[in-house]
Amino acid sequence: MDIVFIRDLHADTVIGIYDWERKIRQTVVVDIEMNCNVRQAATSDQIEDAVDYKSVSKRLTQFINESEFQLVETLAERCSEIIRNEFGVAWTRLSINKVGAVSNASGVGVVIERGERP
Repeated sequence: MDIVFIRDLHADTVIGIYDWERKIRQTVVVDIEMNCNVRQAATSDQIEDAVDYKSVSKRLTQFINESEFQLVETLAERCSEIIRNEFGVAWTRLSINKVGAVSNASGVGVVIERGERP
């Protein structure tokens, strides 16, 4: 299995369960792994034959910036659905780090895998 990845994708969003969190924007950092077969893209050297990580990054950043979820679990699930449904990715592993959400920790969050590993 080949993997295309995106690391440290930053976006600001309204996220959290507390009243004060609903009034501010917080930074989340997203890491993504997406399965694909890179052979065809490597042979053709054409973006149409690849998972376009720039398009994925732009779409997720826009989505996250506009979202207002309470839980990082919900945000992760929705981002995974976008990747799988809009970009034709069969399997993805996605982590969302809510930077600074807990004192004395650099971040907290979730890691999810969705779809079938080839």
